[in-house]
Amino acid sequence: MAMELHAHTRTALGKKAEGIRAQGLVPAELFGRGVENKHLSVPAKEFQKLYAAAGENTIITLVIDEKEKIAALISEVQRHRLSQNFIAIDFRAVRKDEKIQVAIPVTYTGTDMAIKNGFIIVKILDEIEIEAFPEDIPHEFVVDITPLENSGQSIEVKDIVIPKGVKIKIPEDTVLVTVTEKEKEEEVVVTPAETEETPTTTPAEKEKEEK
Repeated sequence: MAMELHAHTRTALGKKAEGIRAQGLVPAELFGRGVENKHLSVPAKEFQKLYAAAGENTIITLVIDEKEKIAALISEVQRHRLSQNFIAIDFRAVRKDEKIQVAIPVTYTGTDMAIKNGFIIVKILDEIEIEAFPEDIPHEFVVDITPLENSGQSIEVKDIVIPKGVKIKIPEDTVLVTVTEKEKEEEVVVTPAETEETPTTTPAEKEKEEK
């Protein structure tokens, strides 16, 4: 069962939305193919808990004005740059019988054996674009980096478990994480600079000058 989030239709738009935020609500927009765009507001605390659990790739159920239920994804969030409080949200309505494309986050787990062996682990991708029916969308892809021990080893998309019903939209040989050697420091040759004390005349010339 999808997580539910209660929302209400709002009429306060533009600068008037500041009043909504002062009431502990976050202005939101709902859009999607086959649905009418709606201006909404959702409780900030309730949304914060749901977002921590669902992220931007888990289907939720928006309960609008306690009478309409719509399946949706959290499409985009905006936060205040200082407080990090949510200041705006976009919801994308989805149909359960229609495939959609979405980016799924990649979580790297395991022991950094390569680092212990003196190498560097380079994590190239932090998300993978997929296509699937809403109910088949995975929450994340978990990649175990423990097998990576030596330089040149890597994990590609084809090496991870892809859930049934999920189509990867990038090449299977795309590298997710790889191991490289540490860059060697270049040896700098320092030559002594000529100082003011360095003689500029020969001993014979100096003797001639003294006479």
